[in-house]
Amino acid sequence: MIRVVLADDHKMFAKGIANLLEKEEDIQVMGVFTNGKELVEFLKKEQVDLVLTDMNMPGMDGLAVIQQINKEKIKARLIVLSMYDDEDIFKKCQKQGVDGYVLKDADPDELIYTIREVINGHHVMHFQRVLKQVDEDQYYDAFKQKFKLSRRELQILSLIKDGHTNQSIADELFLSIYTVETHRKNIHHKLGVNTVVELMKKALEMNL
Repeated sequence: MIRVVLADDHKMFAKGIANLLEKEEDIQVMGVFTNGKELVEFLKKEQVDLVLTDMNMPGMDGLAVIQQINKEKIKARLIVLSMYDDEDIFKKCQKQGVDGYVLKDADPDELIYTIREVINGHHVMHFQRVLKQVDEDQYYDAFKQKFKLSRRELQILSLIKDGHTNQSIADELFLSIYTVETHRKNIHHKLGVNTVVELMKKALEMNL
């Protein structure tokens, strides 16, 4: 079980993320906080596996929280939830030893996959990956509605159609090979196909 706490100054957003995570069988939300000080005090007393923190919080902002966690030698992985696809902010977080960086307007499955990657030690921390979390795609809304495909799944399906291997997809999107394989299984399931040939045919029908 992955024990998670999260901090965000927008209470409704934080609760929404908590509800999303609680639907996963292997994730337990141990606390939701709206300021950094309360989060750090909680972490001093309770053992958790992962901290999700916003950058903008009253009292103690995200970077200060990360620095305090490091100072207190709290053994928890760190993922930043951010509104900013800004490379300077990303690099500041990276310098502080953050394990992952997810944009708030990324698809929900992006956060779930990042959590599992970070916990399993598979995560690739790269700014280009952050930018690809919210890539606009002309096909995205239609296929999301029809097949329940996420933005990331659609990116992977398009690369499969172009003949990319799992490894080259992982390299292109800055994902772990484990995550690409998991996405492929989900794509097969959502599209109701069993073989690569069927998958290619479906991708061509979708005119990706």
